[in-house]
Amino acid sequence: MHLLFRDIERPELPGGNGEPEVTVLTLPGLDGSGDSHWQSHWEKLPHCRRVGFPDWSKPRLHEWVQALDEAIRDAGRPVVLAAHSLGCLAAAWWAVMRRKPGDQKVQAALLVAPPDVDEADIEPRIRDFGPVPQRRLPFRTMLVASRDDPFATIARSRRMAADWRSEFIDAGVAGPLNSGSGVGEWSAGLRHLARLCGRNPNLLVAELGLRTVLA
Repeated sequence: MHLLFRDIERPELPGGNGEPEVTVLTLPGLDGSGDSHWQSHWEKLPHCRRVGFPDWSKPRLHEWVQALDEAIRDAGRPVVLAAHSLGCLAAAWWAVMRRKPGDQKVQAALLVAPPDVDEADIEPRIRDFGPVPQRRLPFRTMLVASRDDPFATIARSRRMAADWRSEFIDAGVAGPLNSGSGVGEWSAGLRHLARLCGRNPNLLVAELGLRTVLA
């Protein structure tokens, strides 16, 4: 059966004139996210855009936090963050260093495969993001971790989730949950995002799948 956009109910947040009530900001990690990464797929959705961190290959904490702060302030709507790998540390440090008390602009964050930057043999280029913040994050968060992520043990991921008061989601054996993990558009992650955004998970996945097919 051939489908057209008019054949599917458009997934919209309640309360607007057909417009999403939140902006989703994607936060890639070291070296950015390529075309086959789930973040790049998600950015095909109209309410989702990438934070342009400076120098993907040589990240500096204060530069990334500054870029994130500007992206949050420039967003016309409340924000939900969708972070992967080092982007999770940028989000956590933004909450510690730049968020003003009582500021509700960032409503939630999906934190996928944060690296253990405190590990002795971690990639040297990301050491500037250590130590891992231990404070409770001041907005709703979900932390998704894989049991065989080479950049953080599952026990360490659980510890980060506990420190941040994040809902912990065990993704099973899925590597670092990047484009090399074979998750494609990662519909399971999109459903987690939908929960944070208050959207219908099935409709959001359907919209992205249709856009991907017709692109």
